[in-house]
Amino acid sequence: MRASRRSEAALSPSEARILAHLASRRRSCRAFLGEPLPDATIERLFETARHTASWCNTQPWRIVVTRGAGTERFRAAMQAAARAQPPASDFPFPAGYRGVHLERRREAGLQLYDAVGVRRGDRDASAAQALRNFDFFGAPHVLVVTVPAELGPYALVDAGGWVANFLLAAEAHGVAAIAQAALARHAAAIRAHFGLPADQQVVCGISFGHADADDPANGYRTSRVPVDATLQWSRD
Repeated sequence: MRASRRSEAALSPSEARILAHLASRRRSCRAFLGEPLPDATIERLFETARHTASWCNTQPWRIVVTRGAGTERFRAAMQAAARAQPPASDFPFPAGYRGVHLERRREAGLQLYDAVGVRRGDRDASAAQALRNFDFFGAPHVLVVTVPAELGPYALVDAGGWVANFLLAAEAHGVAAIAQAALARHAAAIRAHFGLPADQQVVCGISFGHADADDPANGYRTSRVPVDATLQWSRD
């Protein structure tokens, strides 16, 4: 029997290296310059991310994106919500962290605090740093990802794929970005601000723009565990 031909040509070695390079270089930016991005650049990021795979091709993600005065109004609304409203997300946050997950979370937090000068046990300073999430770290743009409630947890999986592809597209175009679950802790305020229907559940936000390379918040990199720490081969 003749072997079937591959339906798609493989990437060249150089193209595959580019993808690996983008994935390894990507980082969460926590200090932005205020300069807005051209609309054409933002549209290219969305054009790339729209090709994300999804369950039954439902493409459940819906995106609201801000610019200019719209970003400033949303920034003010989220700062007010963070200061005055108790957190209430559409999806449960982790009840706690244990074992290696606690270790990784703690390591990342300590790296950030060391970089920005927050001393261990300084609750006021750590709270002020947490509020930077709702200032979008000074970014000129922020987007909010939502999914329809009726599609259930697999819509969240699909939305996660969209977020990953958007972040890689941003890296490819020299755009800094950070995915922010913190914004989802005030889902009702987000729906009210943008006039979203009640059945659109807030997954996360992504702040993006040009990185402030001189800010110490961008002066460190989080670690990644080796592949064999998360991979299990089945028996032959």
